[in-house]
Amino acid sequence: MSDIIGIMQPDETDKALLALLEGNARISTVALARRVGLSRTTVQSRIERMERAGLIAGYTTVIPAHDADAVRAHVMITVTPRQAASVEAALRPIREIRELHAVSGMVDMIAIVGAGSTETINRVIDRIGMLDGVERTTSAIILSTRFRRRE
Repeated sequence: MSDIIGIMQPDETDKALLALLEGNARISTVALARRVGLSRTTVQSRIERMERAGLIAGYTTVIPAHDADAVRAHVMITVTPRQAASVEAALRPIREIRELHAVSGMVDMIAIVGAGSTETINRVIDRIGMLDGVERTTSAIILSTRFRRRE
């Protein structure tokens, strides 16, 4: 685990631990230690180090798409010049917005929206479009996910 300019670089053992945790965040430290061939205390100390370095930001559940986010959409947002911060602040409380990205190109932001129905997605898009500082929205409903990487 070399540290280059304050950024932790995981070694092969760390990468193996991360892959195991990604597959099952509830796996015990003893089981992890067995799988990578290290002692429990060594594995625990590596996990704690990766948590401090931000390589492990938390442990979460993944809700299948057919539940909370049966319908997902990318909403491209064009923002009035110098209004990005206020638009971001207005978007933050909207629970259906799962992610917000600042992007380059023809639009300024892309919001990833998830909801239980197309009606809810439509209401969220309308709400975004009515915000001060939003000039235009363009949306694309996600029909299917062909693959997803969690790297």
